[in-house]
Amino acid sequence: MKRILLLLCGIMLVPVIACSQHLVEVGKGYSCTSVNTTVFRNNSLVTHGDEQYISYYDNDGYLVLGKRKLDSEQWTLHRTQYQGNVKDAHNIISMMIDGEGYMHVSFDHHGHPLNYCRSIAPGSLELGDKMPMTGVDEGNVTYPEFYPLSGGDLLFVYRSGSSGRGNLVMNRYSLKEHKWTRVQDILIDGENKRNAYWQLYVDEKGTIHLSWVWRETWHVETNHDICYARSFDNGVTWYKTSGERYELPIKLSNAEYACRLPQNCELINQTSMSADAGGNPYIATYWRESDSDVPQYRIVWNDGKMWH
Repeated sequence: MKRILLLLCGIMLVPVIACSQHLVEVGKGYSCTSVNTTVFRNNSLVTHGDEQYISYYDNDGYLVLGKRKLDSEQWTLHRTQYQGNVKDAHNIISMMIDGEGYMHVSFDHHGHPLNYCRSIAPGSLELGDKMPMTGVDEGNVTYPEFYPLSGGDLLFVYRSGSSGRGNLVMNRYSLKEHKWTRVQDILIDGENKRNAYWQLYVDEKGTIHLSWVWRETWHVETNHDICYARSFDNGVTWYKTSGERYELPIKLSNAEYACRLPQNCELINQTSMSADAGGNPYIATYWRESDSDVPQYRIVWNDGKMWH
């Protein structure tokens, strides 16, 4: 099945009163699964300077990269040499542009060895060969995510291990040294009993916000609780909203709990999060109350003093 991939451009003319939307056709993307559009896929569209970049799988499972000028509707597309298992929606594409204009791409993971490469030149859509990052704990990767840091460096996080038995790993790419280094071998430790399903957000001040739910097995019914941590130094040290510094790795026993929720409440494991200008976190999620048959969307947030 083919489906035309569209870019939705929204311009808010007057808040709440009027909203103009404009659809731009990009290309034909694979649509038999949600691999191009899953909720845990971040940075499928990235703006760098006056150019915007896109990535998706086509109908044959090839990784396609594209770019356009912000004032143009014309996309330049390049079908790369790489394919992914598009029948498994876990196998998303993540990408980011570093401060020098190189594109970094990671793709096709669901408990697989790391697939990582970068463009052969700044602004290029042509990818080089696959390569390791640090070469450590890269044999069982899921949920790769890139995030930009101030100064043009990049952050990369992924799950090492499997559902119910995995840890959160964090790397940093240095523009100065042109290489990846390990920031956290195990930031969140499942203790070989569980794993964290996380959301991450870097705010305008550079603070890294991290929220997650615990899962005890590979069954979604064992999701429980919503936790939180933040870092002011690009992921090296981590704190609770109280200002208490975490002793790493973060575990079930020492995590800050934004919201206590039991297993079997239909708590979703991956949604999204953000923060306001004051650095207060907001977590979008859903779960079902014990006296209801229907899960409801929720916003869990902190006002600087307590969780709501």
